[in-house]
Amino acid sequence: MDKGPVNPRLRLTSCGPAAAVAMTAAAAALLLAPVAAQAGTLLPERGGSPNADRIASLYALVLVFAGLVFAGVVIALVYALWRYRERRSPVAAQIRGNARLEIGWTVAAAGLIVFLAVWSLAKLDAIESPDEAAAAPAAVEAGIVEPGPGRSLRIEVVGRQYLWMYRYPGGVYSYGEMVAPVGVTVELDVTSVDVAHSWWIPKLGGKIDALPGYVSHTWFRIERPGVYTGQCAELCGRNHAEMRAQVRGVAPERYVDWLERQRALIREADEQVARDRAGSGA
Repeated sequence: MDKGPVNPRLRLTSCGPAAAVAMTAAAAALLLAPVAAQAGTLLPERGGSPNADRIASLYALVLVFAGLVFAGVVIALVYALWRYRERRSPVAAQIRGNARLEIGWTVAAAGLIVFLAVWSLAKLDAIESPDEAAAAPAAVEAGIVEPGPGRSLRIEVVGRQYLWMYRYPGGVYSYGEMVAPVGVTVELDVTSVDVAHSWWIPKLGGKIDALPGYVSHTWFRIERPGVYTGQCAELCGRNHAEMRAQVRGVAPERYVDWLERQRALIREADEQVARDRAGSGA
């Protein structure tokens, strides 16, 4: 007997487990590609600053649970496609639900969310609050900070289209690159002079907003010399992509030497400007 034309949409039910797995893998690749492109790996790199390492640990925990849930859903989907495929059950079964199963997965999902929320809140203070560890002895000897726990170096971060400015104690400032001593807790006061920016160096901590008229606070503590890079993470205008951020971690004695050189350069530049104005009669 002629059953008439077959609706093309119904053919999707006979695609089989292989097609379902392929589609699931493609979706996962699309989701993970931006992560791989940004960090070069699935997990964030460690070893920059304690607060960044704590963020990475929290991220890894969430990723593990998300992976387990994802695998469970895929396994259940493939099993259902195989177990209830058309040629095995030509007549669709009229299933009205399974109360215990529905309650079970609802309770499991709620429990997982509560666990992750409690764990995240428990770790939040250690991520946001600066470490109370004492500065490295070399930093104390160089006069960067006072001895004892809880001592920190405060640097101001100022965002402007499209460049970061850094102000240090003693009237020293720099553009583009911040120089910071290793073994010292550095507290940052972050603000902006024009539009909303976001200061972010992944290996030194999370993103922090730079807003006009408002001061945000964050911190880091570099343990090994090196260059740590990032960029503005807030769309701030046509040249947003060029607004890069960079921190150079150096030994305490090199930091003191850099401050002296920078102070001399600023003084020479100010004197040159004064001479130019005097010569032009301005």
